[in-house]
Amino acid sequence: SLLMKRKLFLYNFKNLRWAKGRRETYLCYVVKRRDSATSCSLDFGYLRNQMGCHVEVLFLRYIAAWDLDPGRCYRITWFTSWSPCYDCAQHVASFLRSYPNLTLRIFTARLYFCEDRKAEPEGLRRLHKAGAQIAIMTFKDFFYCWNTFVENKEQAFKGWEGLHENSVHLTRKLRRILLPLYEVDDLRDAFKTLGL
Repeated sequence: SLLMKRKLFLYNFKNLRWAKGRRETYLCYVVKRRDSATSCSLDFGYLRNQMGCHVEVLFLRYIAAWDLDPGRCYRITWFTSWSPCYDCAQHVASFLRSYPNLTLRIFTARLYFCEDRKAEPEGLRRLHKAGAQIAIMTFKDFFYCWNTFVENKEQAFKGWEGLHENSVHLTRKLRRILLPLYEVDDLRDAFKTLGL
C-alpha cells in the first residue's frame, strides 16, 4: 500500500517531548514540478529507515535516479518523524548544492539529538544555509499528512493531548538553533523570535 497504517503514523509522528522507543524515522514526501505559475505533482509516498540506511539518504538515492531536468524547477516537501541527524543533514545540504533548481521544505514532528548535542544543531544550521526550509509540524501539517499519506478509512484526524504545546515548544527550540541565520534588527525582535 502507498498509504501508512493509522497506528503506525500516530505512534511514529506523535510530537512527544520524550519519544522513548521510537527509533525509526519515517519520511512522507511530495515531489512537484513548477511550470511558471502552476505546479504539477509528480509523486508522493512514504519511506522509513532500512537496513542501517537512514531514510533521508534513501530518498536522495531515489530522487537522484529520476535524472531531473536541470531546466525545470522542482519542489520537494518532507514530513518527518525526526529531524535529520548531523550526517544526513550534511548529505542533504550537499545534494541541494548540486541541484540549484530544486527546493526542499522539511516539516518535522520532533528534533533529533544524539549523544553529541552540538552536532545535530550544527547540521540543521548547515542544511538551512544550503537553502532547506525547516519547520516543526503543527496541527495543520499533521492533518494534511493524515489525509494524504495515511490509510485513515474516512476517519477525521484528532489531535492528541499536548500536540499544540509540544509544537510551540519545539518551534522555539528550532528557532534558537537557527537564530544565527536570522537577521534580527533589535532586541525586541530577538525576544519575539524566541517567544519571550
